[in-house]
Amino acid sequence: MSKLTFSKSIIAGTLAFTLAASPVAYANNDLPDLGTAAVNTFSLEKETEYGDAYMRVIRSSAPMLNDPVLNQYLTELGNKLVAHATGVKTPFYFFLLRNDEINAFAFFGGHVGVHTGLFLNADTESELASVLGHEITHVTQRHLARSLEAQQKSSTATIAGMLGAILLTIASPQAGMAALATTQALSTQAKINYTRMHEKEADRIGMQILVDAGFDPNGAANFFGKLASRYRFTTKPPQMLLTHPLPESRISEARIRAQQYPLRHVPDNLNFQLAKARIQVRFSGYSEAAVLSMFEKQLKHHRYTFKSAAEYGKALAYFRMDKFEESEKIIDELLASEPNNLFFIDTKTDLLTQKGDYKSAIALLLNQQKIKPTSSVVNTNLANVYIENDQTEKAIPLLEDLIFLDKQDQLAYFLLTEAYRKNGNKAMEHFVKAESLALAADYKTAIDQLNFAYKQSKENPLQLARIEARIRQFRQADRAMESLQ
Repeated sequence: MSKLTFSKSIIAGTLAFTLAASPVAYANNDLPDLGTAAVNTFSLEKETEYGDAYMRVIRSSAPMLNDPVLNQYLTELGNKLVAHATGVKTPFYFFLLRNDEINAFAFFGGHVGVHTGLFLNADTESELASVLGHEITHVTQRHLARSLEAQQKSSTATIAGMLGAILLTIASPQAGMAALATTQALSTQAKINYTRMHEKEADRIGMQILVDAGFDPNGAANFFGKLASRYRFTTKPPQMLLTHPLPESRISEARIRAQQYPLRHVPDNLNFQLAKARIQVRFSGYSEAAVLSMFEKQLKHHRYTFKSAAEYGKALAYFRMDKFEESEKIIDELLASEPNNLFFIDTKTDLLTQKGDYKSAIALLLNQQKIKPTSSVVNTNLANVYIENDQTEKAIPLLEDLIFLDKQDQLAYFLLTEAYRKNGNKAMEHFVKAESLALAADYKTAIDQLNFAYKQSKENPLQLARIEARIRQFRQADRAMESLQ
């Protein structure tokens, strides 16, 4: 789904402690569990509230990637790892940032952010999974909350000040976990030691998660070693090495730890290679000619893990160059061998929509919907095709269901706003737009949109009451934000 895949530009963000926004259509092993033992400052409920607030700030200030295929792949991989973690007390939410830097980070409420650069520099799914397992452990062991408690005990730092430092860590990842201790007078050495303790714990438990989920335990050591070798003599290391220091002892510990597990051969995953190819073509700094040449060389010299992934990359490169016939020929051959692969289905839908063959696109997606009725990829694409074909009455319920299942689905809100615009329902267009703005903590503009919706809803008392309630909630959230600025 290429036309409506988008990323936000970077603008200034502000810390917001807020009420969660409701969806448009609805009112409202044996390893020690250290993560819960040392935390009295923050309840899990508080962590969830602040996690929601930070996520809204990120939406307003970072280039989030709203690509249904990549998001579904990352979420499924993350959930596979979470299923083998201990101490999971909150839902997890995995999201992508369009950034070629090698980095990943985690914060309150089970939020795990991944830079696209991580895909570009990982050679196998086990390498990517090792980073996710590490970040998942930061959440399950409640490292941010433990940092806050340690600071409260050793300084006079205010909660607001420390939370502002946490926001700095998220908004400027190069500051790393050490930024958590910059608000008051903790010693530099104490900050470093505490960070190292967290990293060692996340390495150890993260590898256990990796192994239990069926991945290669050498994934962590291989990725660490690759980073250390590549950036050993550089004056500007990637963000991941700034947020996650990589001394030689850490690499050797990862290798020794991996050797303690039985030797296993873990074949790479096709979908990982497809996701990597998609990012290389659509969301990296490579030029059209460069990506096409890269995949052509892979195919010519047989330098690929999966031939179909290299062919998929070539098809996407052709699509990007507006060579639609060449792209479709490759995609049709890939679909013939794997008719239910969502990476191929998504691109075929783009090709059919581009040439105005909505009937074929809808038939393709309805067939997939029978197999995967709750797939966000299938239903988002289907809703988009319906909107393009002026069948908004069919798109709206699909999008409302997507929002019900994922209240943070920005693309679904965007499409739903467009659907209501095309069918002339101004009240709902403004109402949905307000909810979308609230997801990015832009409450003042959201309230303006609700006021527009109110003026268009004079004949609907139930809608008027709902709008009034949301205006009150958004005003309260906006005041809470201003109090923390």
